[in-house]
Amino acid sequence: MTSTTDQVGNLADLAATTLLRFATAGSVDDGKSTLVGRLLHDSKSVLTDQMEAVEAVSAQRGQDAPDLALLTDGLRAEREQGITIDVAYRYFATARRRFILADTPGHVQYTRNMVTGASTADLAVVLVDARNGVIEQTRRHAAVAALLRVPHVVLAVNKMDLVGYQESVFAAIAEEFTAYASDLGVPEITAIPISALAGDNVVDASANMDWYGGPTVLEHLETVPVSHDLTACPARFPVQYVIRPQSAEHPDYRGYAGQIASGVLRVGEAVTVLPSGRTSVIEGIDALGESVDIAWAPQSVTLRLKDDIDISRGDLIAPSANAPATTQDVEATVCHVADQPLSVGARVLIKHTTRTVKAIVKEIPSRLTLDDLSQHPNPGQLVANDIGRVVVRTAEPLALDAYADSRRTGSFLLIDPADGTTLAAGMAGESFVAQAGPPTGAVQADEEGWDF
Repeated sequence: MTSTTDQVGNLADLAATTLLRFATAGSVDDGKSTLVGRLLHDSKSVLTDQMEAVEAVSAQRGQDAPDLALLTDGLRAEREQGITIDVAYRYFATARRRFILADTPGHVQYTRNMVTGASTADLAVVLVDARNGVIEQTRRHAAVAALLRVPHVVLAVNKMDLVGYQESVFAAIAEEFTAYASDLGVPEITAIPISALAGDNVVDASANMDWYGGPTVLEHLETVPVSHDLTACPARFPVQYVIRPQSAEHPDYRGYAGQIASGVLRVGEAVTVLPSGRTSVIEGIDALGESVDIAWAPQSVTLRLKDDIDISRGDLIAPSANAPATTQDVEATVCHVADQPLSVGARVLIKHTTRTVKAIVKEIPSRLTLDDLSQHPNPGQLVANDIGRVVVRTAEPLALDAYADSRRTGSFLLIDPADGTTLAAGMAGESFVAQAGPPTGAVQADEEGWDF
């Protein structure tokens, strides 16, 4: 029986390990869910009752061995069709690291869900069926990973058992994918030959591929360098809520509550409130009911400023020395995620951090062609799963960073003002490919007052 001292020690060891957020992606039937199930099973991260449930369902289907894909395909529709539809999040840990896993869908219809799963990922595992090689959906997943600035990509060439564990098959696929992903600007690519069904090179090294001397999937996940140092970026503090108790105990208290998106804030530091541009000095920082002299991302705190300034939800507080510029003309790359097209002239809402403003899509200069990474100029609209450049004019200024500099304050959502549907996920600034020439043509003024 484990003693209380041992339990405390284990918790302390777990807290000291680093956290890796990673996402899996691949085409239908490439074996993503089986890989995740194998990873959980072989790393002993599956509870007994979960495994018993999987074994029972597998037996009902007449399968001799447990179908490990059932550990992640939780929706009834997923189990019936044998595909992943929604993003399945799983949490597990080893002695070396803690993990948050997003198992994203492979079908082209659900590519938009990969944007959700990979948006906060430090690493993406892209699966390829060794029999099929790199296909269009593989290129799409590589493009999304590059666009979202995922710093590490693992190419898992799966089902090596079905091609006789041939090194030449793996080498050809790895060479093609690496060349393509490198052209997209992916900084680090690691190729690993695996068989998720048989367990080769997932947790344990394969006895069938002695020609491969690299790490297993789990070894790479445990050792890949990860930096969560948001304090190295300029400080950004989106205001979520203004606290004015006006009580007998706190008659004059005025605090601005929110989560620090990046950087470090200090008492006595000169700050600028955007988009108004007014300046003040941080007089106090309250965290967990106590006053502190310094706070850093991603802490949730309340700032008190020296001057009474008109500040509300959606404003951004930043150090005056490196405050971002504000703009009403947003140039960005977007992943279109809605069923209805996004067209030039469309009226939308743009949500950036805690701020939501009206906007108009003024131009769609180009759409990315995944086959050769060329830009199709002036497509007029983007449809579901398209990746393209847009120019959006906002009703009010936004304080955007370039997405290449900050994944948190350089991203935004385009929303349908009629029903609140998310239309597109946007990344401000330059994308991973050369941009098309300047947009041509002008947009007619909108008769309902949405021309900004």
